[in-house]
Amino acid sequence: MYTPSYAKPQVLSVSQLNFYIKSLIDNDPRLTTVFLEGEISNFTCHSRSGHLYFSLKDQKAVVRAVMFAGNARRLPFMPENGMKIICHGRVTVYEPSGQYQIIIEDMQPQGVGALALAYEQLKRELAAKGLFDQAHKKPIPRFPDTVGVVTSPTGAAIRDIRNVIGRRYPRARIILCPVLVQGEGAAPQLVNAVEQLGQNRLCDVMIVGRGGGSMEDLWAFNSRELAYAIYRCPVPVISAVGHETDFTICDFVSDLRAPTPSAAAELAVPDTAEVTAHLIAKLRAAGASVDRRRNSAFNRVASDGNRAYDAVVRQRLEPTMAQCSAQVLRLRSAAVQLAHETEKRLVAAQSKLQELDPDLILNRGYAMVEKDDQPVNTASALEQGDFVTLRFSDGVKHATIGE
Repeated sequence: MYTPSYAKPQVLSVSQLNFYIKSLIDNDPRLTTVFLEGEISNFTCHSRSGHLYFSLKDQKAVVRAVMFAGNARRLPFMPENGMKIICHGRVTVYEPSGQYQIIIEDMQPQGVGALALAYEQLKRELAAKGLFDQAHKKPIPRFPDTVGVVTSPTGAAIRDIRNVIGRRYPRARIILCPVLVQGEGAAPQLVNAVEQLGQNRLCDVMIVGRGGGSMEDLWAFNSRELAYAIYRCPVPVISAVGHETDFTICDFVSDLRAPTPSAAAELAVPDTAEVTAHLIAKLRAAGASVDRRRNSAFNRVASDGNRAYDAVVRQRLEPTMAQCSAQVLRLRSAAVQLAHETEKRLVAAQSKLQELDPDLILNRGYAMVEKDDQPVNTASALEQGDFVTLRFSDGVKHATIGE
């Protein structure tokens, strides 16, 4: 804006000057995309808008910077003071203060990956809030009826889990809650699955996991929302994400971490064969213990009880023995009386038998007539010529009946 020496100088307002300088900077193609490195200081995150305000500095200079909420939400980590970053954005002027600044569109931490930094930041945050404390860990039930599984329905993880549970504890029922395990939308699905299984008490223990992969593949299991969902879950959760060397936030907040999905299944259910063998061993040990205690009790009774045995027996049996003695006396008296009465009846019966004894009748001069070994009572029973036997007291004679 050149003014000749002979012309009257133009007087500008402050806002006009700032607007003019802003237009110069905004239209400079070299300043529309600038890559910059520096250290963050004076960092502020506006709680209502979500905009990030800070300064970038090196050893000699400082520049103001702002990152608006739309771009800030895409950052996997949270910037903080002292962090060295590489960013790109455009240079502009904030007209009200006349201060130039860089509007940052993206940034990366210098010297460490953004995901690794975000992971460490979230881990420190949740640990400080107590989400990883051992006091909050719930015990895994010994004999679960139902095992909930939150994983992909098509991955190797669910096949491994089903195979292990079917082999070790086939009576357990498996409820699969199918979800995405990586990519956009995976984290919200994981959160919803954990909440549904837990809040509705659909299982006794829950396995959350997937097979191995890169840090980017496993990133859904580093979700802050998933960590809180597992922390609040009333059902015990076993984390089984990736391989043995892979660690996620899910591993730290869960009640138990398994190195693989197969190992999670082994931790979730007992081995029926091992349980059976253990019970048999326990029963045998219990039987042996009972035998030992019984023998010990018998020995104590034999050694300690003998001294008091006679006194105790007498004390407890004397009333009964007195009753028995009285009863014996009564029975003996009754038996003697019964014997006398029986003897009287026998004498009377013997007297009657003697009266009826045919030998006594024959001794008085009578004879008994028999025909065909049968007694004859009437004369009409005999006919002329019948052969009869005459039985006397001192013998028999035979005769034939005449006219």
